[in-house]
Amino acid sequence: MVIIKILKTPVLCIIFTFSISYGAKANYTSEEFQKSFFDIDYKEVYDALQESNEHFKRDIALPVQIPPIEFTHNFGRLSDLDGDINDEFEIEYRHINKPQNHYMIWVKPVKLGLPIRKEHIDQTFQLKDGSKAIYSTKIAREFNLLVFEKNGWQYVLNINKAVSDQVKPEILVEIANSVNPLSEPR
Repeated sequence: MVIIKILKTPVLCIIFTFSISYGAKANYTSEEFQKSFFDIDYKEVYDALQESNEHFKRDIALPVQIPPIEFTHNFGRLSDLDGDINDEFEIEYRHINKPQNHYMIWVKPVKLGLPIRKEHIDQTFQLKDGSKAIYSTKIAREFNLLVFEKNGWQYVLNINKAVSDQVKPEILVEIANSVNPLSEPR
């Protein structure tokens, strides 16, 4: 029962992402594209981050770097579902005309983090702060994930597999290393 609740949010996000990525019209205007996200509770990243900081009663540090591919939009939201198990801060980076240019960041408290089974791990990396990051191509059908923990948060960097030739695991590790771990309880 708990596993189902824990996996509910990531599975719903992946299903939503798949439908947006492959259902996007080529003639979407920027306004229509934005509205499609705002209609499902996404907002400007800064506003969603502030809302998340207040909800979790501590600041979330974000990576300074992003993948070296082109994005036209970014959106954020706090998923605050039933109870605390599925609560997480999310950022989506998208390109209106290149659905394969899709990158997401999920952040949630470590105690509520995504469980990683050993058989889903492709590689393990050591980050500059000595912590480890797990890279998986097997957890999500359309995305490669780098999962790591910093200062009580679990971060999941999701990159569309269609751009994995441009965004290799080492780039995701660089992004993970760019998170400033100075997050203090409020």
